[in-house]
Amino acid sequence: MCIRDRVRERGFEELVAEAAGADVTGWGFSWLTGRAAEERPPWGYARLVAARMARARAALDVDTGGGEVLAEIPTPPPLLVATEGWPPNVAVARRTLRRLGAHVVRVGAASVLPFRAGSFDLVSSRHPIDTWWAEIARVLRPGGAYLSQQIGPGTMRELSEAILGPLPPAATRHPEQAVAAARAAGLTVARLEEATLRAVFHDIGAVVWFLRKVVWTVPGFTIDRYRPRLAALHDRIRAEGPFVAHARRFLIEARKPVR
Repeated sequence: MCIRDRVRERGFEELVAEAAGADVTGWGFSWLTGRAAEERPPWGYARLVAARMARARAALDVDTGGGEVLAEIPTPPPLLVATEGWPPNVAVARRTLRRLGAHVVRVGAASVLPFRAGSFDLVSSRHPIDTWWAEIARVLRPGGAYLSQQIGPGTMRELSEAILGPLPPAATRHPEQAVAAARAAGLTVARLEEATLRAVFHDIGAVVWFLRKVVWTVPGFTIDRYRPRLAALHDRIRAEGPFVAHARRFLIEARKPVR
């Protein structure tokens, strides 16, 4: 019997309790295997980063999470640095990236990267919380590039509204805003791609675990606070089948001009 079939036999309280006790540190999603799935963007971010890292001399990965994406690169540059702001993830990233010889630096909430100007010829970031464009431009060497896969506007809106109710149109995270900010920082945008990706949740436990991990989907989420909404969604999944939402992503590459 597969995971999905076993989950169908379990009740709301058991599924929620299991998800509440599961580890959400790092940025891996293996806990959802067989219980939820999301389409991948067509550009293949991990492959792109691996290729750029192999050619770089000094590279920085911002908001590395637990280092899961960066750990996939087969050929690290001579100098590889990663930053992370959430303390539990810092320890995970240091363990994950040790074999690459990467230096993991804990950063605070201030929009400052603790590195000298012109330190890196590549800066990467997958799903950054915020993009500090002026700082990225500062730490890049002339001719260097910033490559990032970012969360688009209204991502997972269907899931947010299932818990919170109707929401106004998204005001932030539009690709056009990123382009304008990059240019304002003195960078040239070389590439911009967008994608809408189908995400499927097969049980309420998968939903709870996802909301605990991806905290911006329902800000301030707690199980107790939203238990009635979660119970209603559980009943809906049992009656109608998997819950479907859509993730929005965009890829942006910006370069620092050679003067």
